[in-house]
Amino acid sequence: MEMEKGKVVVEKVRGKSTVIRSFSKYPLKFIIPRKVGSSITDAVWIYSLTYGGGIVSGDSISVEFTIGDGCTAVLTTQSSTKVYKSLGSKCSEQVLEARIGSGALFVVIPDPVTCFSTARYSQKQVFRVVSDSSLIIVDWFTSGHHESGEKWDFELYRSSNCIFAEGNQPVFLDTVLLEQSSPVDIAESMHEYQVIAMVLIYGPKLKHVQDQVQENVKRLMSQQLQIPSTRLGCCAKTNSDNCLVRPAFIASCSAFGPKGMGVVVRVASTTTEAVYRFLHHQLAGMEPLLGVSPYS
Repeated sequence: MEMEKGKVVVEKVRGKSTVIRSFSKYPLKFIIPRKVGSSITDAVWIYSLTYGGGIVSGDSISVEFTIGDGCTAVLTTQSSTKVYKSLGSKCSEQVLEARIGSGALFVVIPDPVTCFSTARYSQKQVFRVVSDSSLIIVDWFTSGHHESGEKWDFELYRSSNCIFAEGNQPVFLDTVLLEQSSPVDIAESMHEYQVIAMVLIYGPKLKHVQDQVQENVKRLMSQQLQIPSTRLGCCAKTNSDNCLVRPAFIASCSAFGPKGMGVVVRVASTTTEAVYRFLHHQLAGMEPLLGVSPYS
């Protein structure tokens, strides 16, 4: 049976981006504050949260966003999305579909997903754009409640992000899949990294942000290669019988889409705090468009 979908519609009302329709179904709830940041900035912020502070086995969340022509909308969360243990083979799932109109900007900047012991979680995000739509997606997850020993202890994590242009033409297709049934368990394959993140920046409104992010990542990784890396334990042996050393924070950046209209940044880190700092710094150029700097 098809799940009942939530719905959010943003349109221009008296020249301002405004939520004209908002519907959500348990366990999802939307909060739309009257004002976030500068009142002269045309941007509407939407906070998403789940009742009880998390998602449990069998929860299915589906929501559609429509961002009208010329509008700016931000979707964020109040805290990390916690996914609790699975019963049998049940999988918690979230599906987000969004249409971004002409000259519109949609910014998806949640806190990370955190999967607890034995959890099974799947999310899919589909974005449909036109030639002058702009889009930012931050998609990231942490190893779990590792202070209690739950380090990469979940059963399944799957996250798919897809961008389609007019005529259903694929612009970006990406899936991250971690599953305990593979030959190498998740904790072993992740070594000492606790956070994996992807930042996607697309569209004509964001060219200045793309240029700055590419330059920042290039400079950051150049510095990493010059500074001795943090020792993260004996992950492998070299011919000289020394331990392999991995940097505590790594990032890569590449262009995608027609005429390089998009940039995707991938990050791995040993701490969540380092990723928050990275996101805040890289997206600081969004403040004039959003009224407040993301992750501030």
